[in-house]
Amino acid sequence: MAKEDKNIYTGTGRRKTSVARVSLTSGKGKITVNGRDVEEYFTNKILILDLCQPLDVTNTRDMFDIDVTVKGGGSSGQAGAIRLGIARALLDYDKTTPADSENSFRKTLKVNGFITRDARKKERKKPGLKKARRAPQFSKR
Repeated sequence: MAKEDKNIYTGTGRRKTSVARVSLTSGKGKITVNGRDVEEYFTNKILILDLCQPLDVTNTRDMFDIDVTVKGGGSSGQAGAIRLGIARALLDYDKTTPADSENSFRKTLKVNGFITRDARKKERKKPGLKKARRAPQFSKR
């Protein structure tokens, strides 16, 4: 009995304090986040559009089923982490195409800024201040 060979392409994305593990399998375009449908997990439609951008740019929206496990952070950070994970998984899928080729995913994703990891994090609170930079209100009298 021959076992079915199913290719799985993986990518890890990080944003703020969120970490997302993304796996792409061939399918119809169903996105599952932590065992739930993406529409159910993210109630904000803009976040869903944001995390689907790498798929739209490469015209692979209906080619893959995407399974995501995401931890930490808030909804915006999680969506950004998933977006980077999807982009890296697409690079894993397209690794046989030369990077300098005109139709390579790497070139398309890099031009649109989906490969670069957004390194911005919350700045630490400083002593004597209310937040990282917010000073207490000054009173002259």
